[in-house]
Amino acid sequence: MKKLNEILGTKYPFIQGGMANIATGEFAAACSNAGALGMIATGGWDGDRLRKEIRRAKELTDKPFGVNLMLMSPYADDIAQVILEEDVKVVTTGAGNPGKYIPAWKEKGIKVIPVVAAAVLAKRLERYGVDAIIAEGTESGGHVGEMTTMALVPQVIDAVSVPVVAAGGIADGRQAAAAFALGACGIQVGTCLLASVECPIHDNYKQAILKAKDTDTVVTGRSIGGPVRILKNKMAREYLALEKRGATLEELEQLTLGGLRRAVLEGDVETGSVMSGQVAGMLHEIKPVAEIFRELYESGIARAKATAAEWSDAE
Repeated sequence: MKKLNEILGTKYPFIQGGMANIATGEFAAACSNAGALGMIATGGWDGDRLRKEIRRAKELTDKPFGVNLMLMSPYADDIAQVILEEDVKVVTTGAGNPGKYIPAWKEKGIKVIPVVAAAVLAKRLERYGVDAIIAEGTESGGHVGEMTTMALVPQVIDAVSVPVVAAGGIADGRQAAAAFALGACGIQVGTCLLASVECPIHDNYKQAILKAKDTDTVVTGRSIGGPVRILKNKMAREYLALEKRGATLEELEQLTLGGLRRAVLEGDVETGSVMSGQVAGMLHEIKPVAEIFRELYESGIARAKATAAEWSDAE
């Protein structure tokens, strides 16, 4: 099976995760220039905003980059059309089934790589002719499923014939090597990039990530079928208390309204939604994205070689 960098034309077999309100065209270009596949995350943007971000990325890099489409967006149809018009090379999708868009994207030569949290969805999407699957475990930040990366990735690999990318809970070479040992062709990372020089989040957000311990994330929204992993803070505690007493959808949405924007742009890490994966506890300093990707790649290879030697010695 080809490695992800051979499929995408990148230096490293890495995808920058689609982080809504964070992954701008400028940030995607920085990640692409650093050797990964940078991704512009559309989140709640409309088509016009996406078009501007795509054109900004093109000004800043001649390397491949892509767009992440959150399918629950009210602008999904508009965004899907802009992707066609702006000659985007790769699309990743989440929070739904992209089936109705895939024929037009494939006709245009766009690589389509949906994110899944269960093998059954991976099998269904393979029938649409997708190019690969991103299997994302519940360790990741933002919208999550129930299965862990360690359990999910091999089951998705066994269920489909297309390449599988591992995501969720990956921040250093040990975890990268583990993903490849499971049979993944590459990895997608997000939380570790929050602690980068180029990441356009407020410094309060970055410092909250650096201060986080291994148990400092929590999943909200399970009661309404929309689980989201965030750092524990005042808002998270209030949300979980509301869920416990059976609050309505309207009450819960009122509490989180604009929360991600407040955290990202205003630095409100108490009442904002500070999305983060469980690997936040491993992050201790701010680094350039180029350094993050290089260390991830080099330490991953070193760990894989050491593991192979250790297994050989055990024979």
